[in-house]
Amino acid sequence: MLIKNLDKCKEIIANDGSILKEILSPLKDNVNIRYSLALAKVKAKEITKRHKLKSAEVYFILQGKGIMYIDNETAEVKKGDMVYIPPNSIQRIENIEEKDLIFLCIVDPAWREENEEILE
Repeated sequence: MLIKNLDKCKEIIANDGSILKEILSPLKDNVNIRYSLALAKVKAKEITKRHKLKSAEVYFILQGKGIMYIDNETAEVKKGDMVYIPPNSIQRIENIEEKDLIFLCIVDPAWREENEEILE
């Protein structure tokens, strides 16, 4: 049985500038899955760097409100919203509130640094 506590996951600054805690990855954990799972945080009034992944990604918003940018589309997102980000899409997310924007990131296949490109 594998159980991980979020408080014990290492917090890092991700390549896109968000604050990230990787929760689960088949590249680091003994699990038979293709995807990786992380918790991301964007501070009040901040925006992540434009980037793209070779993998598909899903954001699930847990707290706050923001603007999601995918290629030439924009949409407001809030707590309870799910966003699908197709592979190779140029993406970023902007926090439009005075509190942290917090969301889960699911990447399939699992996130690898060589599969991410920062565009600024």
